[in-house]
Amino acid sequence: MRKFLSVFLTLFFTTFFLSCQNTDDQISEIPDVITGYTQYGKIFTNVPDPQDAVIYQVNLRAFSPEGTLKGAQKRLDSIKSLGANVIYLMPVFPNGQVRSAGGLGSPYAVADYKKVSTEFGTLDHLKDFVEEAHKRDLTVILDWVANHTAWDNPWITAHKDWYQQDANGNIIIPPNTNYQDVAQLNYNNQELRSAMIDAMSYWVYNANIDGFRCDYADFVPQDFWKKANETIRSIKNQQMLLFAEGSNNKSFSVGFDYIFGFGFFEALKDVVGNNHSATAIQDKNSTEYLNVSDNSKRVVRYTSNHDINSFDGTPFQLFGGKKGSMATFVVAAYMKSVPMIYNGQEVGYNTNINFFNKEPINWGVADYQLLKEYKKIIKFRNESNAIRRGRLTGFSSNDVSAFTMEINQEKVLVISNLRNKTIKYTSSSALTSIVWKDAFSNASVQLETALTLEPFQYLILKN
Repeated sequence: MRKFLSVFLTLFFTTFFLSCQNTDDQISEIPDVITGYTQYGKIFTNVPDPQDAVIYQVNLRAFSPEGTLKGAQKRLDSIKSLGANVIYLMPVFPNGQVRSAGGLGSPYAVADYKKVSTEFGTLDHLKDFVEEAHKRDLTVILDWVANHTAWDNPWITAHKDWYQQDANGNIIIPPNTNYQDVAQLNYNNQELRSAMIDAMSYWVYNANIDGFRCDYADFVPQDFWKKANETIRSIKNQQMLLFAEGSNNKSFSVGFDYIFGFGFFEALKDVVGNNHSATAIQDKNSTEYLNVSDNSKRVVRYTSNHDINSFDGTPFQLFGGKKGSMATFVVAAYMKSVPMIYNGQEVGYNTNINFFNKEPINWGVADYQLLKEYKKIIKFRNESNAIRRGRLTGFSSNDVSAFTMEINQEKVLVISNLRNKTIKYTSSSALTSIVWKDAFSNASVQLETALTLEPFQYLILKN
């Protein structure tokens, strides 16, 4: 996964470095005591608070015709206009070709942790991308794969003891998987831990990125993540966003801002596709936040991502077409979450993208009415403290996901029919007694006790 540059220092030197960090907006060009790296770029002061993020996932092989960082840079304004404020770049590193899983190889089989793949460009291209993103108040996080490496990563031959091995001394694939293209790392080895943190630090210093989305996070020891996250946050005097691709909410306690809503997504699929009760979505939300008291922590929720699009289907295919995809997106975006959009879904690109290949999105077939609807939903979220930071109260029925988000005197009501048929919904008296306005038009709305909802209709009301 990463390329090795291990440095071993005592706690004394670590403490010395932290106490001497420059706190000016322009980072000092003084080499770092821990790694010997020099910080590139300026402090980015507009990283959103964790609960205020809207994440846009970029698959470089698909995002532009060129399939490069330079190509993606040309589309930064489109991400900004959508209303997203965090760009999550899928792995930019060279990927392995030994035991490759096909196509151009998996981006998640990292052959060198300290290089930009020539497929995507150069380190300077990544720096330019980050710099241009920052000019637009867009945060950039990199996808990091800490659990396993490609078989042609130099660590394989230089540090075999950094990998798990079977009884015969053979390096193994990740246990209980069929991931033949990657080798399982051994986190009982302290040198590996140091090398991994060093490699993560490299990108903070050398490309001025603003955080990481950490792949397969539940399968890497939490005490490693605690040390890694503390180190990453100490490098420069700015907010860093750290996102665990895992469902274990104990990840919050080791420094992650986000976990992944695997269960929430499956609940959405079951409600729409298998006629499960819509109350299951509320129940899954409660499970994902069980024993989480820090209100800045959030579950990232989605109706598509690179895995889902490649192997399961597009939002249209999974959620009953265009209208169903939006009825579910509203729930995912507004129910105490941070929403994530996969490139192309915002324009209704109804094509499965194999991320092992270069398959550019055809932006020429964009559905601009759908794009307008995404922008409207995201804009209101960005403006609403209740949606981003409020307390959730559920009012769901068998067919309708309904809930309020409330903070101080602001309350928002979300009612989304998750059936492809007309549904009667009985509103609680606690809701009908409130004077509501349509969240998008500001028109007054009298909420009736007996409410008729058209197929996949949703209502967003504010007080």
